[in-house]
Amino acid sequence: MKKILIVEDNPLNMKLVSEVLRRSGYTVFEADNATDGIRIAEEAQPTVILMDIQLPGIDGLTATTILKQDNSTRHIKVVALTAFAMQGDEQRMREAGCDGYVSKPIRYKEFLETISSFYTGQADGK
Repeated sequence: MKKILIVEDNPLNMKLVSEVLRRSGYTVFEADNATDGIRIAEEAQPTVILMDIQLPGIDGLTATTILKQDNSTRHIKVVALTAFAMQGDEQRMREAGCDGYVSKPIRYKEFLETISSFYTGQADGK
């Protein structure tokens, strides 16, 4: 089963990404904040988490650090899902523990290829 967790506070972005992934055969879990995302990650043990960086309360980079420091979730691949596209942003996200990076707005084909790569073991993280 291809389980994926989306942590995204924008309802329109959540709907779009969830729908694209469900139609592509993924079992999708959703959280609109980092606290719920961490809890769902612990319970559901998805292979991949799509983590928005700008979240209310705990931001996505802090949540990623928490997940990567926990023995029960450190193996889960975290892909930053963000509108940040400035030079150095990707490096900052990787330093926080993100295994990949997808910029918004998503490009459908490239997005699915990136996500799929984490399930086939061929992830290049881009």
